[in-house]
Amino acid sequence: MTAALREAEKAFTKDEIPVGAVVVFEGKIIGRGHNLVETLQDPTAHAEMLAITAAANSLASWRLNNTILYTTLEPCPMCAGAIILSRIPMVVFGTSDQRMGACGSVENLLQRESLNSDVKVFSGILQAQCSEIMRVFFEKLRNKE
Repeated sequence: MTAALREAEKAFTKDEIPVGAVVVFEGKIIGRGHNLVETLQDPTAHAEMLAITAAANSLASWRLNNTILYTTLEPCPMCAGAIILSRIPMVVFGTSDQRMGACGSVENLLQRESLNSDVKVFSGILQAQCSEIMRVFFEKLRNKE
């Protein structure tokens, strides 16, 4: 989760919503990402999506079995869909997203039987640090307006 937080800090310095993610396989980070929605003007450039793509490239396979996705913010529905489709069996996130969270806060796509999905989800890991970077970012944004 510490590596995901470092990715979130990269997003913060680029005036992106500070979310970071890493994918781990056999104890090694094989994919990293941080939000680049504004930089790329791409609504799909979420940290999780970029980390999943990098991991798939690293393994030369879209099937990310036996991996763990660590992300600082609870994944949204788009990212949850990518997690399911890429076969990631475990997600660890720092802080909940009460607006768009799709891993238990607003919705729980990762454990929805109708989607044939049973991803293990662990939340609250380094929650204080993950929440704080978001709080500071949005406070800075409000003060800029």
